[in-house]
Amino acid sequence: MELRKDFTYALLAPSSMGVRITPMNGQPVHVSDTYIMHATSAETNVLNISSSLGLPCKVLTTFVKDSPIATFIKNNLAARRIAYEGKDVPQGGPWGYRHQFNIADSGYGSRGPRVHNDRAGEVGRTLNVKDFDLDRIFGKEGVQIVHLSGLIAALSPETSTFCLEIARAAKKYGTKISFDLNYRASFWKEREEELRAVFTEIAGLADILVGNEEDFQLALGIPGPEAGGKDLMSKIDSFKEMIGRVKKSFPNASVFATTLREVISVNRHLWGAIMLEGENWYVIEPREIHVLDRIGGGDGFVGGLLYGILKGWEPEKWIQFGWASGALATTFLTDYASPHDEEQVWSVWQGNARVKR
Repeated sequence: MELRKDFTYALLAPSSMGVRITPMNGQPVHVSDTYIMHATSAETNVLNISSSLGLPCKVLTTFVKDSPIATFIKNNLAARRIAYEGKDVPQGGPWGYRHQFNIADSGYGSRGPRVHNDRAGEVGRTLNVKDFDLDRIFGKEGVQIVHLSGLIAALSPETSTFCLEIARAAKKYGTKISFDLNYRASFWKEREEELRAVFTEIAGLADILVGNEEDFQLALGIPGPEAGGKDLMSKIDSFKEMIGRVKKSFPNASVFATTLREVISVNRHLWGAIMLEGENWYVIEPREIHVLDRIGGGDGFVGGLLYGILKGWEPEKWIQFGWASGALATTFLTDYASPHDEEQVWSVWQGNARVKR
């Protein structure tokens, strides 16, 4: 994949930042009184692989003015080496805007994790294209890949327009576009026709499309596979079948990818991945991984995949590094993986868990 040579940022994403609070020691929320808190968003989870490994990354977002939570988030992004740009929006009193709260336990053994999203008054829903100079960002500064998520594209009419304009500006200035569909039924309620049009246009401009069978069917209206079993190997075949139709509908994209997961228990998963690059399929058959906290595994996969593309590796290494980055993310209590170096990720791929001295 040919990327821009003149750039300030290797990877950029629009996002709505929030915080996650997690009970200690794998306990469920309803019986816990001690929590840890960290800044989070799906899109910065993706950026974190590249930023940890030294590539320049930036998030376009929005903050609540004078909020200590906003300060916490800004400090966290700086510590993660992710540059940020965004408007400070007045709170508007105690019933006004705030950063979203994600209240989630990690689960343990046979007790699955539970997630409670509290997004009332979410400041990220005010993200507006008028607050950003896209010609400066994509033209003067330059970006190699912009990563768009269906979570942000569907958050509000303003964010839908924002993501559309970002995709158009990226295409104008030669920036490659990654689009993770991330369909959420609750976001689409009573906006189906509007969002189908938005998602279809972004997908038509995208170079990299990420999503599962449900994403492609419900977000883009692509017919599902005629038949398929419930085991992971059957899902690989059914995904290939569907991608053939997606590729015909969206010929601009040259890379299609998804992860495969089968949960044995909270802490033992089978983890696989498949990718089509051009006419070439790359399949990682599901392998067992050990999970501390599953949230962010899919984002880690996308982050690792994009890192491989940014580094100019052969496609086979893109999906391998993505698979290993996703597996690495499930060993962190944060929603994002922070690899120390490439070797740490490749050791996960190789199954080498021996101590390094």
